[in-house]
Amino acid sequence: MATLKEIANEAEVSLATVSRVLNEDPTLSVKEETRRRIFEIAEKLEYKTSSTRKLASALPQAAKEQLHFLALYNYKQETEVNDPYYLAIRHGIETQCDKFDITLTNSYESSLEIKNPNVDGILLVGRQSKAQLKAIQKISKNIVYIDYTDHEQNFDSVDIDLARISKEVINYFINQGYDRIGFIGGQDDIDCSDIREEVFAEYGQLKGVVSESDLYRGDFSSSSGYKLAKAMLETDHANALFIASDSIAIGVLRAIHEKGLRIPEDIALISVNDIPTAKFTFPSLSTVRIHSELMGSQGVNLLLERRRDERVIPVRVYIPSKLRLRDTTKK
Repeated sequence: MATLKEIANEAEVSLATVSRVLNEDPTLSVKEETRRRIFEIAEKLEYKTSSTRKLASALPQAAKEQLHFLALYNYKQETEVNDPYYLAIRHGIETQCDKFDITLTNSYESSLEIKNPNVDGILLVGRQSKAQLKAIQKISKNIVYIDYTDHEQNFDSVDIDLARISKEVINYFINQGYDRIGFIGGQDDIDCSDIREEVFAEYGQLKGVVSESDLYRGDFSSSSGYKLAKAMLETDHANALFIASDSIAIGVLRAIHEKGLRIPEDIALISVNDIPTAKFTFPSLSTVRIHSELMGSQGVNLLLERRRDERVIPVRVYIPSKLRLRDTTKK
């Protein structure tokens, strides 16, 4: 068993300071970093008191060892400029890693060409190919998906229920009296259609308010929304629109204004994400609020817990969403 002197020597503080810290002297003024270091050394050297057992167990795992997480984003970095939804996810990841003093390596387009391949866990932002997953699993067994759920793999995931959102928007428009609803969306992966569009088309056709001719697909940028909306407005179009993201909706708004149509009188629309600028568009966007930053932070939390407990059963978390009605829909 270690002595107080051994702890003091390694911590480079006085014997009296070690004694007062370990005995939780309330009159002692010492930096939190010094206090934490003393308890870590005491635990390492197996100096056991009721105080060290209690406080050492309260220290976060990241304080006891330096962890390294890898975040693989399946898109190019400039995508975050076109759609702040993705920027918010990364911000959530980085903020939570900073909180627990975790080293984080970000890699775009799912590139595995990184300087330090020795990682304690991997965050996958967006869908990954089967070939890519095989390579990823060789690096770490601790894997968490964010913004995607793979039911064929035993990975944890933090996701949003886009199917429920699509149905909610259709039901809202039907209750408002609309009998023809269109869709303008995007597609991240040419091999995988967006679940919003899939459910919108299937559920909308079941309800008798959606037809294939009213579905428009590009990417998730404002410029894509503008081009698609201009093409749509040259046809006999729906008078209610579900738009896959706020970024797309900003381009759609411009096209509608240029056409001279009134919003929501001539055409109403609801989008997804509730980015900060959504309330400042003209008119302000009715949109479904997605807590994308929370998705990022909860992904880090799941990865920490999975690694700590060596859990093999996957945990799948769905972050709630909420329809925020503003001026692009009728009151």
